[in-house]
Amino acid sequence: MSTRKIPLPEIIAFFIVALVAILMFLPFLLTISTSLKTMAEVESPEFRLIPESFQWQNYADAMASGNWSRYFMNSLLITSITVCLSLIFNSLAGFSFARFTFPGRGVLFYLILIGLMVPEQVTLIPLFKMMSNFPLFGGNNILGQGGTGLINSRLGLIIPYLAAPFGIFLCRQFYLGFPKAIDDAASIDGASKWRLYAQIYIPSSGPVLAALGVLKTTHTWNNYLWPLILINSDEMYTVQLGLTKFRTAYGVEWNLLMAATILVVLPLLVIFLLAQKHFVSGVVTSGVKG
Repeated sequence: MSTRKIPLPEIIAFFIVALVAILMFLPFLLTISTSLKTMAEVESPEFRLIPESFQWQNYADAMASGNWSRYFMNSLLITSITVCLSLIFNSLAGFSFARFTFPGRGVLFYLILIGLMVPEQVTLIPLFKMMSNFPLFGGNNILGQGGTGLINSRLGLIIPYLAAPFGIFLCRQFYLGFPKAIDDAASIDGASKWRLYAQIYIPSSGPVLAALGVLKTTHTWNNYLWPLILINSDEMYTVQLGLTKFRTAYGVEWNLLMAATILVVLPLLVIFLLAQKHFVSGVVTSGVKG
């Protein structure tokens, strides 16, 4: 029975990948280790990866430090609505740019791509003004005056992220790979563009929608800066704002902070593991099409 001789480059590549995987997993391992220690052990000058005694009570204490059921509910609701609606809007825009021909299509698409080059921090102040002047909400009149608009509201956290240049670009690249014959056949059969989108393109969009969904879920769930600016009441806190509860005037309760961080990260890990196959497929296929 013959055995294949493994080439040296493959061996080197394996060890490099293994080393990178270990380096990337190490911070997560340290987070778990810290979450199971006492504060005295965390602040001890002698480092121990494995705690002297596992403090599982830290997780219960962390969840008792604030209204975490409300924080998780807010984040779950905001993330779910944002992701579902953004998948619809981004796929519609990507489908239009890929399969429609209209005046100014190229210029408009390049203008959207410019949005990829603008840092999010640059748009925070204009975005805050837009949310505070949102008409007919928060006591505002039709002109957006007299109240607070969407400040300190879930809608204010959802609306700005319903569409994004990257999502439109990703869907457009994916739809460019569909044969033109599909559109011609549907047109001959009398199918409208809406029917073509809903019955042919969307059922075939599993990979790109899974990839975009995972990226959008991660971004929305982990978003800290925008909720920090927009939200001013504990009742509207997201999980990321809830993590600030462990920073006090006397320091940071690192063991409780790490315990809460582990619980906050778990939903994202589950979602990624469930969508991993489609996520990788969607990123690869969207990236190789012109």
